[in-house]
Amino acid sequence: MQKYKNILRDREEAAKKLLDVIPINKLKEEEWSIIAVSRGGLELGSFIKGRLQNSLDILFLEAIMAPHNSECEIACVSESEEIVINEQLAFAFEIQYDYIYGEAHRKHEENILSNIYQYRKGRPFASVENQVVLLVDEGSESGSKFITSLKTVLAQNPKAVYIAVPVLPSDILEQLEPFVDDIYFLHDIDDYVETTLYYEELEMVSDERVEKLLEENR
Repeated sequence: MQKYKNILRDREEAAKKLLDVIPINKLKEEEWSIIAVSRGGLELGSFIKGRLQNSLDILFLEAIMAPHNSECEIACVSESEEIVINEQLAFAFEIQYDYIYGEAHRKHEENILSNIYQYRKGRPFASVENQVVLLVDEGSESGSKFITSLKTVLAQNPKAVYIAVPVLPSDILEQLEPFVDDIYFLHDIDDYVETTLYYEELEMVSDERVEKLLEENR
C-alpha cells in the first residue's frame, strides 16, 4: 500500500500520464466519445480531451447501500435504470431484491433525474450507438461504476468500448477486461484501499465546475 501512496499529484497529472498509453491518434481520428462515470472522472476526462473536438459527457450513477450499513454498497443504478447487484453481498446480508429495486427506483427518481435537470438542463444521455466510447474515472474501489456504465452503454450497441483509469485494483482489472476492447491504466494495485490514497490532491468537483464542463461540451 505504501508503495503507491500519493503516486499521482492530481487529476491533471494523471491525465497527462494516461495520454502516454491511450492511442491519441485513434482517439482523435475515430472521434471517441469520452464518458465520465463520476464527477472526478469528468474533470479527468476534460484534461484527456484537452483541445480535441471529441465529445465529453457524464453518465449519472447512484450507489445503493445496505439497509443497515450506509458504507456498504450492494448495487448501482444508472440513469437508464440499468442495475448491477453485488450478488455475494446481497446473499451474505440476506437483502431482498425488492429492497434493491425499490431503492434503485427511488435513487433514480430523487437523485439521478435531479442531476439530469441541474447539470444537463433536462437533456437525456446521448445515444452511443455505433460510436467508440471511452469510459473514464479517477480510480475504482469496487468496479461497480464501470460495470454499471458498461451495462448501460453496451445495451446501445456501440462500435467499441474502452476504459481509461489511472489506478484500479488488480482483481477489478481482471473482472473488466473481458467486457471491453482495452483498458488504459497506470497502476493496478493488489491491496487497493481507496482512490484518495493514491493522489496528493483530489479535490471535490463542485456543482459549478460540473455545469461548466458540460455546458462547454454540449
